[in-house]
Amino acid sequence: MGVAIRRAGEGDREDVVRLLDEAFMQDPVSSWVLPGEEYRLRTHGALMGAFFDAALDEGYVDITEDGTAVALWWSVPAGAREGTDEPGGAPDRENAEVNAVAEAADGGAGGGGAEDAEDGPVLLRQAVDPDNERVELIGRLTDAIHPTDRPHQYLHLVAVHPDRQGEGLGTALVGAVLERCDREGLHAYLEASNERSRDLYARLGFSFMGTALDLPDGPRMWPMWREPCVAGADG
Repeated sequence: MGVAIRRAGEGDREDVVRLLDEAFMQDPVSSWVLPGEEYRLRTHGALMGAFFDAALDEGYVDITEDGTAVALWWSVPAGAREGTDEPGGAPDRENAEVNAVAEAADGGAGGGGAEDAEDGPVLLRQAVDPDNERVELIGRLTDAIHPTDRPHQYLHLVAVHPDRQGEGLGTALVGAVLERCDREGLHAYLEASNERSRDLYARLGFSFMGTALDLPDGPRMWPMWREPCVAGADG
């Protein structure tokens, strides 16, 4: 029997945020963004809530009928970077952007003012903890490596309740969207936050884009891109 999946809405916020909070509390990236166990316990739920709200604004949230697994997707339109032909641009340019973002953060991030009104990373920091520059920095660093030359589905987060992991629920959630991507000729993108998830996504057709994101004094992230599979392409 297949996994029953539905589209989540605002009424699911509390349950979804709780699930995300449990699933990502010890994630390497969460631990870097919110260092310290006690601080993370106090703040992590607010970060996951901000991610849920962003997914509803920019895309959609899929959840299993029993509420034990959830996937946050963004529908990203094309907006090509100048002078690049490949998804996300040339690695040298990506590295330059990442380094520039990190250097700017070292000089103090989060100025405020009218320019911040539509600045997603600034808004994220304000919503979670204005005193924590890493909340803003993670948004800027991932923005710098995110492909923008083709419309695609961005898999932001997948969470499975700890008691239900290993049952294929996350794969079912992601696979349902990837099947639609294949039918409609859509690309997909994500950043894997650990080697285990990187290898799992590779089995779902995602390919490492060649340049990892090393968070300053923190863990590595792997940007991965998936081309739509065309029926009959192999034969």
